[in-house]
Amino acid sequence: MGRLVLLRHGQTDFNVQHRFQGRVDISLNAEGVTQARAAASALVAGFRFGRIVASPLLRAVVTAQAVADLVDLPVETDERLVERGFGVLEGEVYTEMSQKYSRELDEYRRVGECAAAGIEPRREVGKRVAEAVRAAAVLAQANHGDNEDARGVDVLLVLHGAAISAGITALLGMDATDWHGIGGNDNCHWSVLEQGQRVPGWRLVAHNVGAQDTAR
Repeated sequence: MGRLVLLRHGQTDFNVQHRFQGRVDISLNAEGVTQARAAASALVAGFRFGRIVASPLLRAVVTAQAVADLVDLPVETDERLVERGFGVLEGEVYTEMSQKYSRELDEYRRVGECAAAGIEPRREVGKRVAEAVRAAAVLAQANHGDNEDARGVDVLLVLHGAAISAGITALLGMDATDWHGIGGNDNCHWSVLEQGQRVPGWRLVAHNVGAQDTAR
């Protein structure tokens, strides 16, 4: 089994405006396209991808396509990689929510959860993302395991900041509700996981790496 690379999408206008994105389906802005192309060049120089799987949200698909164009692979999608749902906070500007949703925002900031606002439980986000990552790993092994030249082929998963944080937490065997030691990635930054023989079965070998880091 090769490495699993979890890449966050490029910048959107919502990122610039400091809005909660969640599942709002917004594409990349011009800077995000530039970021995606730079990340793609760095990634294909350091990894040998045999499969690319993305969240179905447009910002993830467009980012994934920048890599796919360089390696002549299709972009598959998996609903389990979609961003965490942020309920009534989606589309709202952070600085304005303190008046409109003060109670909900306070609870979210304190504990990372708020059922009253319709925010998807972080534990559930971690569970579904981890399932998608495991499935991608299994299928990659099934597709390439009998081909000696293809062994060690890497898999790229393109998704979202909160989804990456919760997913990695779950893969490392920790409860995403109670443990917040791994933050989300910056735009077009990636994390790398390898399978291991010891519990929990995965090792986080790189986190929040960007194209500028690989150029040093």
